Parts: sequence; structure tokens; C-alpha cells
Amino acid sequence: MNAELEYSVMQHHASELRRAAAEQRRVRKALRGPQAERRHRSFFARFRSA
Repeated sequence: MNAELEYSVMQHHASELRRAAAEQRRVRKALRGPQAERRHRSFFARFRSA
């Protein structure tokens, strides 16, 4: 394969991998965020009631 074409394909693939990794990070953060808030609220609720 032509070296320039191969380099271009590798760059495109790397870009797709970075985009997918960023999307996975956003999804994990979105799933983790509300649960952490709930845990903190319930902890403070238990602390206040004690």
C-alpha cells in the first residue's frame, strides 16, 4: 500500500479510537455521577438523624 495512504488510514483510525474513548468516559462519568450524589445525600441524612 502507498505509504501516504497507509499513514492517512492510521491517522483516521487513531482519531476514531480517541473519539470512542472520549464517549466511553462521558458515559461512565454520567453513570457514576448521580449515584455518588445519592450516596452523599444519604450519608448526610444518616449523619443528621444520628
